Amino acid sequence: MDQQFHKVLTKLDVLLLAFGAMIGWGWVVLSGTWITSAGAFGAIIAFLIGGILVIFVGLTYAELSSAMPKVGGEHYFVLRALGPKASFIAAWAIALGYLSVVAFEAVALPTVIEYLFPTFKFGYLWTIVGWDVNASWVMIGMLGSIIITWINYRGVKSAAFLQVVLTFVIFLVGMALLGGSLVNGEVANLQPLFKDGSAGLLAVLVMTPFMFVGFDVIPQTAEEMKIPQRSIGKILILSVALAVLFYVAVVFAVSYILPDDVLTNSSLPTADAMAAALGSSFFSKVLIIGGLAGILTSWNAFIIGGSRVLYAMAQERFLPQWFARIHPIYKTPSNAILFIGTLATFAPLLGRPMLVWLVDAGGFSIIIAYFLVALSFIALRKKEPNMPRPFQVGQSSAVGWIALVLSIGFIFLYMPGMPSQLVWPYEWLIFIGWWVIGAFFIARIKTKTMEQTEHVHRM
Repeated sequence: MDQQFHKVLTKLDVLLLAFGAMIGWGWVVLSGTWITSAGAFGAIIAFLIGGILVIFVGLTYAELSSAMPKVGGEHYFVLRALGPKASFIAAWAIALGYLSVVAFEAVALPTVIEYLFPTFKFGYLWTIVGWDVNASWVMIGMLGSIIITWINYRGVKSAAFLQVVLTFVIFLVGMALLGGSLVNGEVANLQPLFKDGSAGLLAVLVMTPFMFVGFDVIPQTAEEMKIPQRSIGKILILSVALAVLFYVAVVFAVSYILPDDVLTNSSLPTADAMAAALGSSFFSKVLIIGGLAGILTSWNAFIIGGSRVLYAMAQERFLPQWFARIHPIYKTPSNAILFIGTLATFAPLLGRPMLVWLVDAGGFSIIIAYFLVALSFIALRKKEPNMPRPFQVGQSSAVGWIALVLSIGFIFLYMPGMPSQLVWPYEWLIFIGWWVIGAFFIARIKTKTMEQTEHVHRM
């Protein structure tokens, strides 16, 4: 395939694309849950362990991304290693994950705006599963979706610039929280260091893989980077390490400034911690703005990743060719971007409960993609030991096997009886429905000819 994309992304663009994808809204609303579940040090240890687990998965991505710098990432890794049907499963799985996050951010945005401006609520429309949908809420989500879609449609460089600016905002807010906490916090507030022993630790640990989803957007833009292939792998691992440090810093800052009883009764503990750290309730609003930037960075990154996955699948004729159109001027997969943007624009009409279910089902699909990437890493080490690997992770396949086992462990976290199980019937029906649609496309995939296989191996 001839290069059709603009090679415009720098090392900084790529790093902040992945980091911004991982730092969304969760650090604002969940820090209190983490600390009250496991204690200050328990929560920190959980994130360090979770980060290590995700880094092993990330290492398999790092090697394969550097070896096959193609838009579509997982799609091409698995295609080369395991064949077209397994490739479709991996790409279809990651697509649901990306689409669900983009849709969710269209709901998270109006939620934050209503927190900042509580009186801005009007136009009751309907109630979905006990949750009232208002016209003002829908309007904010739709407007945000249209703007993000338009920025991405106009070119990946403009989207990357937005990512850099917003990530800088997150960094400043995070540093203000940490700095104020270090100055005004007390060691006594860290008590209890641990809660509920291993049960508390596990309660937080099961959440950590989902906090780090986003590093995998790096392979999706591989053909749009103007950096050495070896650097792709290094940047991917660095992005995960930075995300781990960010989450650990937030947990420490919140627990160091807020006593346990305050944390337990706070509805938005990270914002309350910011106000306490800097001595004014005004700064709680500032932190919410940092959270808003996190919403937009995740939204931006996943519409980039999702559109490239759909484009790559259409290029391989797994999906209709309409998705494979590259804009003649902006050099973006314009139809795929419009498709995802349209879904996100109408998402607020469904209400918040529906979209939480969608994100959970999408998270399950992302872990399935991780499993297939790890399996592809192992298969290619055996089938193509001499394949050029600009960023090689050791001489053996040990990293791949560890990532494979961890991916299986992550999959079990969604099963019935586990703390993060999918909710029946809603989340399971979304998951099953997506794969029923996928089964229609899988049935149309013909066995690859030798020529097609050779084409993939030359990539």
